[in-house]
Amino acid sequence: MARPGGHAAGILLMLAGVLLFSLNDTLGKWLVETFSVGQVLVLRSLAALLLLAPFLLRDGLVRLLEVPRPGLQLLRVSFGTVEVASFYWAVSMMPLADAMTYWMAAPVFVTVISALLLRERVGAKRFAAVALGFAGVLLAMGPGIQGDPLPVLIAIGGALLYACFVVCTRALRAARDTQLVAFQMLGALLLGLVLLPFGWTPPGVLDVALLLGLGIAATLAHVAVTRSLRIAPASVVVPWQYSFILWGALFGWLVFDDVPGPGVALGAAVIVAAGLWLWRLDRGAA
Repeated sequence: MARPGGHAAGILLMLAGVLLFSLNDTLGKWLVETFSVGQVLVLRSLAALLLLAPFLLRDGLVRLLEVPRPGLQLLRVSFGTVEVASFYWAVSMMPLADAMTYWMAAPVFVTVISALLLRERVGAKRFAAVALGFAGVLLAMGPGIQGDPLPVLIAIGGALLYACFVVCTRALRAARDTQLVAFQMLGALLLGLVLLPFGWTPPGVLDVALLLGLGIAATLAHVAVTRSLRIAPASVVVPWQYSFILWGALFGWLVFDDVPGPGVALGAAVIVAAGLWLWRLDRGAA
């Protein structure tokens, strides 16, 4: 069980992972405007596996295949793979900040699942802070819940899948980081290969470089988040993923010229307030 002393380090790692994932998501949205989801998954996964190769060779194939709780490993990879594909599908149909906002329902799902399945002690105040953050997400959504429901359903379904992925990762904290990330990337590679026949656009040199960057950012982000979940309870670190909405609004404005409306700004303020409340609660528990 994680000790309170690891909470601060877990939070910092989660914040770093969120920033890296936000860069990954911004680049991913840019690429899916040209390339199919399957193509992005394949090239992203290959780049990530190339980055991981020296560490995997150092550990050896035998250690890589020494899989603790293989059923749960398979479940985790399945959740994570479909979640990533769902995100790229969603951002191909909606602004980046909107997609990230819907994804922020995940901490609420994680808190409930962690309490029910992992028997983690959440506490009424921390659960109330998470609920406040979710209220901020709803404010940020605003009128976005109207119109075509398909992107919204994909995003909310992806958030639920991500919550299940996080809980599985937390349950597998005894596994090595490189093993968890390698299996995750292999799962994404397999799904990408299945989807590849439905769309292929020859990439240029710059496109290849961007796709390689996508894989590197995703790998580092996975390592940071995985380590965070190993050293601190999920109910402590996952709510800090609310900062996704702030990065989504910033990168959406800078890269895609999507200006967040007043509802997003108000929702972001509530989300930040919830995060600060969680930080104070965590300091008190330490």
